[in-house]
Amino acid sequence: MITKVKSKNLRIIPLGGLGEIGKNMTAFESDNDIIIIDVGIAFPEDDMPGIDAVIPDFTYLLARKDKVKAVVLTHGHEDHIGALPYFLKSINVPIYGTEFTLALVQKKLDESGLGSSATLEVVKYGDMIIKGDFAVEFIRTNHSIADACALAITTPAGLVIHTGDFKVDYTPVDNEPIDLMRMAELGERGVLLLMADSTNAEKKGFTMSERTVGKTFEDLFVKIEGRIIVATFSSNIHRVQQIVNIAKDLGRKCVICGRSMVNIVDVATSIGYMENTEDVIIPVEEIDNYPANELIIITTGSQGEAMSALTRMANATHNQVEIYPTDTVIISASPIPGNEKSIAKVIDDLFKKGANVIYKALAEVHVSGHACEEELKLIHTIIKPKYFMPVHGEHRHLIHHANIAKKLGMPDENIFITENGAVLEFKDGDHASIAERVEAGNVLVDGLGVGDVGNIVLRDRRHLATDGLIIIVLSILSDTGKVISGPDVISRGFVYMRESEDIITNIREVTINALEKTEDMRKRHDWTLKKTMIRDAVHDYVYEKTKRNPMILPVIMEVNGKNVLPELIPEENTSDEIVSD
Repeated sequence: MITKVKSKNLRIIPLGGLGEIGKNMTAFESDNDIIIIDVGIAFPEDDMPGIDAVIPDFTYLLARKDKVKAVVLTHGHEDHIGALPYFLKSINVPIYGTEFTLALVQKKLDESGLGSSATLEVVKYGDMIIKGDFAVEFIRTNHSIADACALAITTPAGLVIHTGDFKVDYTPVDNEPIDLMRMAELGERGVLLLMADSTNAEKKGFTMSERTVGKTFEDLFVKIEGRIIVATFSSNIHRVQQIVNIAKDLGRKCVICGRSMVNIVDVATSIGYMENTEDVIIPVEEIDNYPANELIIITTGSQGEAMSALTRMANATHNQVEIYPTDTVIISASPIPGNEKSIAKVIDDLFKKGANVIYKALAEVHVSGHACEEELKLIHTIIKPKYFMPVHGEHRHLIHHANIAKKLGMPDENIFITENGAVLEFKDGDHASIAERVEAGNVLVDGLGVGDVGNIVLRDRRHLATDGLIIIVLSILSDTGKVISGPDVISRGFVYMRESEDIITNIREVTINALEKTEDMRKRHDWTLKKTMIRDAVHDYVYEKTKRNPMILPVIMEVNGKNVLPELIPEENTSDEIVSD
């Protein structure tokens, strides 16, 4: 039983995961308490040069940190747990999740130095936790990672069901299908709001069972005489387990490649979520001790990541694995939006090395972990919510999912297609509306810096990447404004200086002319104006001659004349004021 509260108000605040793939995070707020569902990470877009990761903006929660009672996790994918190390540094509250999920969290926190300070509470399917005004029940689902769950959240306003990422798999590898019976029971009780995964809402039919991939592997592996290399998501231990089982039946050994793959297999094995590994998995260092027809390499890199093991193999930069013409490489994944070109390049590079490459377009070597249209209809039908809020997907996915709900008879006014930061508020129990917007967005992680790279820095990085840089360095006497050194011109990513000496020489002349204009304007000591005049003049000249827009950075060093040898001070009206190297 939840402690009885006078207010029936509820605020649901998505801080990530709406209108995007990744960065999933949602706050449930009553008058007294807040619980958080997932704290995920997103990978940087192509227009974010140098950025390592993107995390949600925690500003709203930091201002209310005393109300935050817990973090509840639906599963262990990076887009649901990846930002926990950053969150816990500011708000250290207990974290609840299933065993495999928290084993991955523990590994992540250990790597960030927070392992001993975090409170991790393992739950089982069917367990209920009570945190202030909220009670959360964990319901078994199926996904492309073990131990995924949906959440039945009893709130002051009523029952909310959050599906997490899910699919309906009647024959999962672990023989534990989604608990549709419990969802139906909750539907009979009465569900105020359904928040459901929208990733595959635009796809018709049903998602295939994970066992389909295992059957495809069996059929393929028997026919392959050489070495087999399988690239898949490291978190999909059920797929890795199927590969290990088939390898054992065929008398092959498995080699695990890629840091994340090694870590997750180690975690899964240590807690008993993988079996039959002792006699099958061998260290990568022993790869040369076995003939090619006795080896299967399970590797990261199914998304064409630049530093992944498969990409390094394709580029011949992997220290221990080289691609041979007798190899068969299986890409057991679908491209995450934005990764299509990277994957295509890796496949091309593998073909160039003579390998046979099999991917989803050629065989059923991958199935999704997300529900398609018919599965979503099933969930809506058995849960029978009063209100619906599609989550986890780009905007088109949310729209498609909303249309499914409409087909099933839900009124338009009961469907809320929202965005990050938009607060869905329930007043006095069952009246829902979008109340306001709170601060939500992207916080960029670059090395050890969190949030110190913003739009201006990104704009400059894009500018440098596309147009290059010109640096103009000169020294000026502080009292007379005369140039005693320079202008020296340094070009990076713009032109090769030895082949463009005329342009570089003219930039020096343009710089001196710009300085003389500041003298005419009686602004001898206005250093900001001097830099601006130089920047504008050089920009106009360079664009006129090249139709390019490099970043122009004037560097003026002010020198006290008392500290300069007299012979270095130029005389009035001389014509050789430009000193160049």
